[in-house]
Amino acid sequence: MAEATPPLIAVLEDTFSLLREASEARRPQIRISEVGVVTSVSQGVAQARGLPGVRAEELLLLPDGLLGLAFNLDEDQVGIILLGHGESLRAGAEVRRTGRVLDVPVGEALLGRVLSPVGIELDGLGPVLGADRWPVERPAPPIMDRAPVSRPLQTGLKVVDALVPIGRGQRELILGDRQTGKTAIALDTVINQKGRDVICVYCLIGQRNAAAAKLLADLRENEAMPYTVVVVASGDDAPGLQFVAPYAATTIGEYFMEQGRDVLIVYDDLTAHARAYRELSLLLRRPPGREAFPGDIFYIHSRLLERSTHLREEIGGGSLTALPIIETEAESLSAYVPTNLISITDGQVYVSPDLFQKGVLPPVDVGESVSRVGGQAQLPAYRAVTGELRLTYSQFEELEAFSRFGTRLEQETRATLERGRRIREVLKQPQYQPIAVAEQIAVLLAANEGVFDGISLSDVREAEMAVRQETAQRLVDLFQRIDAGEPLSQSDREDLLEVAREVVRRRFGTEDGSHD
Repeated sequence: MAEATPPLIAVLEDTFSLLREASEARRPQIRISEVGVVTSVSQGVAQARGLPGVRAEELLLLPDGLLGLAFNLDEDQVGIILLGHGESLRAGAEVRRTGRVLDVPVGEALLGRVLSPVGIELDGLGPVLGADRWPVERPAPPIMDRAPVSRPLQTGLKVVDALVPIGRGQRELILGDRQTGKTAIALDTVINQKGRDVICVYCLIGQRNAAAAKLLADLRENEAMPYTVVVVASGDDAPGLQFVAPYAATTIGEYFMEQGRDVLIVYDDLTAHARAYRELSLLLRRPPGREAFPGDIFYIHSRLLERSTHLREEIGGGSLTALPIIETEAESLSAYVPTNLISITDGQVYVSPDLFQKGVLPPVDVGESVSRVGGQAQLPAYRAVTGELRLTYSQFEELEAFSRFGTRLEQETRATLERGRRIREVLKQPQYQPIAVAEQIAVLLAANEGVFDGISLSDVREAEMAVRQETAQRLVDLFQRIDAGEPLSQSDREDLLEVAREVVRRRFGTEDGSHD
């Protein structure tokens, strides 16, 4: 019996050793978690106490999976922006720190998808798989990483491409009263990017669900969804989601820009964004300023739009072009938010309700619209046409205003008015029908040189279509050189005008626009 004792002790020691190792391996780790308590709940915001280490804009977890952003960091409480509807949230509920900021999925898998600002799919196609996650708030590229705007972003709209050109990396504001065609211009621009290797991000902020559904239907019908990502924060969503929506959409666009791609982002619209931020600020009792907007209303838009740029070739050469939309009231361009956006952006396309009511679509007011950098990126062929065209059209608008007060007009004045009316007719364009660059130049040159002067206004549309078709068929080599960025020579101008005059003469029995 004495001889069996040592082996038994050894077995017992081995057993205890294994048990000790297993218990140490399964020993629970202590994890410190800050938990606060909700003290009050309002529409879209909440107040909480007991989170001493919380950081600004940190993501917080509330009951039922509700997320919130730490916004006001007061001495004794935290003001929280709710990223969802908090009907079930009550005072006394727990709120936990997550230790991270709000992020959004990015990557090729997002193309063709419809998402919420927090990355939840809204199109019924299942969750987005294989995507990275980037923070929605990211610093703008440094100045030394930026390159001049040098390449055009074609909208397919004659009046914009010719007279208010937009470059890749530019920020061009679209503004006007409600229901005057602002979204139509942005939508046509997105549709025109088909086959141009431009990724589009469309951000809907505070729009009605019916308007969002129509926009998505238009994108699908015009085959624009394969290269487009749509971020939706509708008017039914919480104001917190409407506030973070443009930043989330910009992060999605920045992913493609940093891959060296060209990206177009549309913010539709920043008026609703500013109102959502004003609502949140007033609920959190931040001091109101002009028109009850908080003092940092300029900063929330400047830090957003400064992220749009054209990067240097050494770091990829990608670009992010922004088309923010803003709504004016009673044609007032001097209201608080519009003046802020005008000062931040590189130009504006002003949509006039007067032109809209007259049936001039798209109703772009050329006199009030400007592009501060797009002219440097405009294709050289436009420059041979647009300078003279803008002057002619401006003279016509001024003469038209004065001619209402007089009954007898000189022959030269009447000729200027007749040509101006035909140029305005040529600048009209149906929605969802973008026009190629070379066809635009052929038609605008013909209108400015008086080719359409001898035909009636009702025939201008038919004459324009005929000129576009004929020049595209007969001047293939010239069209290719225009698309390649070559300037328009004097002989090229003569070739275009010769074909245009021949078409008008054959179709309408007139040589040109002479009134002799």
